[in-house]
This record gives sequence, structure tokens and C-alpha cells, in this order.
Amino acid sequence: MPNPDGTISWRELQSEAVARLRAGGVASAEVDARRIVEEASGAEGAELALVLSDPASTRGVARLDDMVSRRCAGEPLQYVLGRWSFRHLDLMVDRRVLIPRPETETVVEVALRELDRMGGRERSSTVVDLGTGSGAIALSMATERVRTSVWATDAGEDALVVARANLVGIGRAAARVRVAAGSWFSALPPELRGRVDLVVSNPPYVADDAELPPDVEEWEPVTALRSGPDGTDDLRLIIDDAPEWLVDGGTLVLELSPEQGDAMAAVARERFAEVELASDLTGRVRALVARTPRR
Repeated sequence: MPNPDGTISWRELQSEAVARLRAGGVASAEVDARRIVEEASGAEGAELALVLSDPASTRGVARLDDMVSRRCAGEPLQYVLGRWSFRHLDLMVDRRVLIPRPETETVVEVALRELDRMGGRERSSTVVDLGTGSGAIALSMATERVRTSVWATDAGEDALVVARANLVGIGRAAARVRVAAGSWFSALPPELRGRVDLVVSNPPYVADDAELPPDVEEWEPVTALRSGPDGTDDLRLIIDDAPEWLVDGGTLVLELSPEQGDAMAAVARERFAEVELASDLTGRVRALVARTPRR
């Protein structure tokens, strides 16, 4: 409700947003309303408390109203905001790419550990992120390990537009990242064969007929989610092709679903000398780690 002078404060807008989101069936109404007000006002974290009593601008009110309407319609908060944090990055995200998730942050942690094991802090290394999407993995590797050169590949041109936009935002580290179009390893130049230290990927790993939550099924790109009858088509392809691209002591790190771990580890043991499974923060298997390709 506007004040007598025709203005409305951010605090009042936040209360209205909570009410609208609750009425729209959004379970996380209070959290989402705060994030939406932060985005519309330009004040984040502790700064928000300093502006809550201030009158909102006409543009800010319109922006907030649009975001609340989209969220009430079921659009994921990450797409509504147009950006989302991932490790140390603030990434642009929209329907062209998957939403960055905590599980993938764990995969990056595993990949960094493997890179360090191979001396990645002391010498130059080459990393390939297959199916980069928003660029979350590739850009994290480049910004967190300053001696690393990264290839970020994706078969979808729409996804690469988002990845390139995020690349601009990482500053000097962008000079060590190359973005390439193509399906898995076909995106890479032939001269990289046998010269890659680490391959990392969050490929599609959901079964074609698996049921997904509506906010995933209806909004996120299906080609980045589903991969055959049991969800392992792309996992198997990457495991099979990775050895010819890796150096002799190279490593492959793949995100997967917990129930796929044992089967994919068995597949990887046919192509790699050492294989293990890594768990996420909840203790569930989340990544396949395959070291030293069999020649």
C-alpha cells in the first residue's frame, strides 16, 4: 500500500512479496522475497537493512513485481534473478543452461584436489571442461588455479553464449580460458590429444523416463539432463574417449548420480589404472575419479 506521499518502502514491498509468494505456493517465500528485493534494490546482505525504509523507485517496483510474478508462475529463483553464486563466482544464468548446484561445487573441489596432486599449483596444466553450460566448472578451475589453461566446450550454441558472457566477468583469468563448440571431445583441436592433464564434466546423467520436479522438468534444458534409458549414455562415452586425450598420468572427474557410481567405476576400470568414487557434503557418491589411462 503506497504511503500518503505516493511512495512505498522496500520493507513494505518485501512484506507484499512474501504474501504473494505464499499465495502462489512457493515454499521458500521469505527467502525468495528477500533475494528478489535485494536484486530489485541493488542492496545485498547487510546493506539491505540500511535501505529497507527508503522509498522504492518506480523502476524498482516494476522490476520486483515482474520477478515475483515469474516466481509465482513456477520459474526457478535462479532464472528469475538472472544470476546465481557458484563457489567464488557470480554467474549469469537463464533457461539456456542448467542451474549451478552445490553438488557440482563438490565436483570442482574434487577436480582441484586432483590437479594439485599432479602439481597443478607449481606448473602449467591443461584442463578440459566438457559440456560447460554456464561455465561454472571451467571458470572456477581457471580462477582458483592461476597456472591452469582451460578449454570449455559445449554442443549448444545457446549455452556457449552464456558461458562467454560469464567469461567476461572473471577478469584476467579469462585470458587462460578458450570456449569451443562441439559434442564432447570433438570440440577440441586434434593437437590436444595426449596433452590434457585433467578432464572434468557434469554431463547429462538422468534416465530418459525418470521423473523430475516440475521446476526442473519444465524450465531447465532437457538435453543437459537426460542421457538414455539409464542415464549413462554420455558418461560411458566420455569414459571411453578420455584416455586418448589425457597425458600418461592424467585424470578424469565426472559428476554422476549416486546409484550410478559402482557401475560407472566398473566401466572406468577397463580404461584406467586407478578408479575411486568421491562423495558430496551429504555423504552420497557424487563423482567418479579415474586416474592414469590404460594405453
